[in-house]
Amino acid sequence: MKLKQIRAVSVAIPREPPTTERWREGWNTLAPRALPINKYPEFSREFGQMPGSKTQVDVWVQATAEDGTTGLGICSFGEPVAAIVDYVFAPLLEGRDALATELHNDLMWRASQPVGATGHAAVAQSGVDLALWDLKGKLLDQPVYRLIGGPVRDAVKCYATSDDLDWSLELGFEAFKVSNPIHYDQGLEGIAALEEKLGAARKTVGDTAELAFNPVMGFNVDFTVRLAERLRQFDLRWLEEPLPPWDLEGQIALRERVPYMPLATGEHHHGRHAHRQLVEHRAVDVLQPDMKWCGGLTEALKIYTIAEAAGLQVVPHFGANTPWGQHFSIAMPEAPIAEFWLGSDPGVPLDEVAPLPGVPVPEGGAVTPSEAPGWGLEIRDEWITPWDHTAVARR
Repeated sequence: MKLKQIRAVSVAIPREPPTTERWREGWNTLAPRALPINKYPEFSREFGQMPGSKTQVDVWVQATAEDGTTGLGICSFGEPVAAIVDYVFAPLLEGRDALATELHNDLMWRASQPVGATGHAAVAQSGVDLALWDLKGKLLDQPVYRLIGGPVRDAVKCYATSDDLDWSLELGFEAFKVSNPIHYDQGLEGIAALEEKLGAARKTVGDTAELAFNPVMGFNVDFTVRLAERLRQFDLRWLEEPLPPWDLEGQIALRERVPYMPLATGEHHHGRHAHRQLVEHRAVDVLQPDMKWCGGLTEALKIYTIAEAAGLQVVPHFGANTPWGQHFSIAMPEAPIAEFWLGSDPGVPLDEVAPLPGVPVPEGGAVTPSEAPGWGLEIRDEWITPWDHTAVARR
């Protein structure tokens, strides 16, 4: 079966407001978060208002086989990525074997080297790869997780990323991760604020629950070392991505200077090669590729193999929120838990705010992926329109 077409598309999913009244406005609206650019006070720390956040428009990718079967994937960052899908990868792959995901992966990496394979090209590759796996599952009439090895567990245990810890507990989660409002320029004042926040979080979830903390690249080595000593008392499951992805030397130094605290990173590392460097230097304990950015499922499986051989675990970014994360996590032995980013308001049941039709949401802190072919997405044809490359000038 040949690939007839690959194209960037927009998907307009109809949204119904929740019928259940919320307890209160959620952390996703209220909690400030620091990114590297927040070194400069002029920039907002409000989610959705931070520089660059408005450009993180989802780009859907549709792959169509010659018999009319279609598959869908998603990536990020709007027009620049959509253009790579349509003008670089589509001409490269159309007409080839629709099931040849390894060939497609290799061709996209090789074609993207001159234009920066670890940036927007890797993100575009992710969307194409995820669409090809959805198509492959539909052509073979199997859910993707069965194509990559089958289940190794009955359900995927999830941790909740949320500062609304009371609501996370109410939903049955037993593991948690909280956000970071502090930039390293805030020094001792910032360290004290984080010690207070993590202390309150530990008190809320109890001494036996797993608790992690995610600075999202907002720190440097010096600040992280000083902070880690103050947070040591809270027995964190891991300290996540304190440094930007380009600072390999800093990550190595951090591993040496903070031997008592597990380190996690990988969300903003694109491709197997960046993750291989982390593993070779033993600079990380948990790898966290994002399949919408790292190169897709094919690349995530290569990252997993590198990590597994070194005795490390892989916990994909946003794993439980996405079908690809759910399928990966139920099939990989060293993917023991998945992240569920809990951004909805407390009190509203998860099935009322599920972002992707056909994708299960956690119940009692665990989730099982759909048995439907491919990713199991329930996207109607009338919701899909071609990506409008001329609209970028009007935005």
